[in-house]
Amino acid sequence: MKTEQLAMLLSENSYPGRGIVIGRSDDGEHAVIAYFIMGRSENSRNRVFVEQGDGIRTQAFDPSKLTDPSLIIYAPVRVFRNEDTSVTIVTNGDQTDTIYDAFAAGNTFEDALRTRTFEPDAPNYTPRISGGVEGFDYKLSILKSADGDPSSTRRYFYEYRNPLAGQGHFIHTYRCDGNPIPSFEGEPEQVELVGDIDEFTDLVWNNLNPDNKVSLFTRYINVKTGEVQTRIVNKNQ
Repeated sequence: MKTEQLAMLLSENSYPGRGIVIGRSDDGEHAVIAYFIMGRSENSRNRVFVEQGDGIRTQAFDPSKLTDPSLIIYAPVRVFRNEDTSVTIVTNGDQTDTIYDAFAAGNTFEDALRTRTFEPDAPNYTPRISGGVEGFDYKLSILKSADGDPSSTRRYFYEYRNPLAGQGHFIHTYRCDGNPIPSFEGEPEQVELVGDIDEFTDLVWNNLNPDNKVSLFTRYINVKTGEVQTRIVNKNQ
């Protein structure tokens, strides 16, 4: 698979929607995670990321303008821990909690997502995208309608073991802007990862469409030491 430049994929697409990037830093030491949200409506743009425990949640920037919290207020990032492992879960909806609860019950990432479908936001039927990071290994998934037909659900799972240094994968909800908005198609895009967390954060944020971007979360996890670095950028200040 061709390795793409993440900056180009972002800058040339005015509306990828919500996106997840997961991979391994070019120094080979860190698991890399990014999650961003974009918005076209006032309700979608009226959000910020705030820290919550080991993860984050979305929150209305101006509560008086919040009209429908059902698909925009959720915990995109949670960390599941037990005596054997630690898994960072990142998703674009409340399926974060579905995955966390499945892990707690001894079930898998795939088990959890087989109980869910795409979002009920006709006519877009926004895909649910999800990731799980354990050490350097990671999984990605997308749940989507059958070419916009809500009577059929398609579930795709991708697993990456011992990823190469400086390489990651990018999945997003929409292929591009439109009305209705076309869903992402194909495998997650293979992208080059370069630099420390601040360089990575700047690259992602600065290449998102300035009118539509809302918030960005990034995290570098030193797999050997367990040290975690997190950055949050919100357009609404």
